[in-house]
Amino acid sequence: MSLLFLAHRVPFPPDRGDKIRSFHILQYLAKRTPVHLVTFGEDDADPEPPATFTDMLASCTIIPRRKSQARAAVEALATGRSVSLAAFHSRALGLALAQVRKQNAIRATFVFSGQMAQYLLPGEPAIMDFVDVDSAKFAGYGDDARGPMRWMMRREARLLGAFERDIAARISASLFVSEAEAALFRAGGAQGRVLAVENGIDSAKFDPAVAYEKLEAAGPLIVFTGQMDYRPNVDAVTWFARDILPLIRCRHPARFAIVGRAPTAAVQALASGDVIVTGAVDDVRGWLTAADVCVAPLKLARGIQNKVLEAMAMARPVVASAAAAEGIDHAGTIRVADDAQGFAERVVDLLDEPAAATALGTAARAQVIARYGWDARLTPLDALLGLAA
Repeated sequence: MSLLFLAHRVPFPPDRGDKIRSFHILQYLAKRTPVHLVTFGEDDADPEPPATFTDMLASCTIIPRRKSQARAAVEALATGRSVSLAAFHSRALGLALAQVRKQNAIRATFVFSGQMAQYLLPGEPAIMDFVDVDSAKFAGYGDDARGPMRWMMRREARLLGAFERDIAARISASLFVSEAEAALFRAGGAQGRVLAVENGIDSAKFDPAVAYEKLEAAGPLIVFTGQMDYRPNVDAVTWFARDILPLIRCRHPARFAIVGRAPTAAVQALASGDVIVTGAVDDVRGWLTAADVCVAPLKLARGIQNKVLEAMAMARPVVASAAAAEGIDHAGTIRVADDAQGFAERVVDLLDEPAAATALGTAARAQVIARYGWDARLTPLDALLGLAA
């Protein structure tokens, strides 16, 4: 008997938040039982992942997804569904999935990301990893939006929330990346078993003592890492560059590096003598090591932020918003601030006192090693899926 793993995008390479989590869960499960992966491919390299990835799987089915958000929105309005579900609705994937089910003895299904729950069969044994409460994210967007976009975001929050609750009532367990997200889901009226399975970190890879290409920075460097076409990241770096960095530069000639793939036009427009926009990089560790301070000024954040754990693992001092720090056991290991003045002051304090910054980073790495190894975080899956360790 084997497991079916449904994912909204290929969990490889593990180089962005959702793919890091899905990859490590998939790897963990594949060590314990045969796993059949069915997923969408979005990038040109997705249809042919390397053997280092596929060799751990019993089978790997990748269906290209090229549907635009505009088309998904039209389909959603025409059918009364949420845009999120319409965006990932595919007859081709449904047919491929039916073939995998027909050819293999599937004892249970692990679904990664709420959009893929539409492919569950009635009564099918399943675990759903929502990761975070997507409907709450759209509700937040709706609060900030104006005009037709506010109506659209609130519609998405309402329809997606109803779908999330319906799925939760039908399956064995609903998983979230933090207890805060799980509690939010329960508070929204969700029924069934709702659990937190936290993110981990590969502290052997993210280790300042291992060999990797290091960078040299001239003058104080502040670093943000993330997928730069993701709206919360875009909003975060825009706020930092426009409102926080000028306050810091009154005290220190610091530069701000925005490190991550697919920067939007709005992010690229921030580039200046004081702001670096790198685009995709081969190895984020070099930028983390070069950072005097790593920042995560997210105003809207759901779940545990991998960017914060990675910086902590690399023994870097971190200043984060309360939203970005939520769900991370960070007492005495990172600094937290939510307004521009407070954020700037926390960064300046660390730049003023390099010894204190170093001590904070050292404590952060020790916390990551003690608390956030992937195997330790994913152990609850054994009991949920009846697996042998």
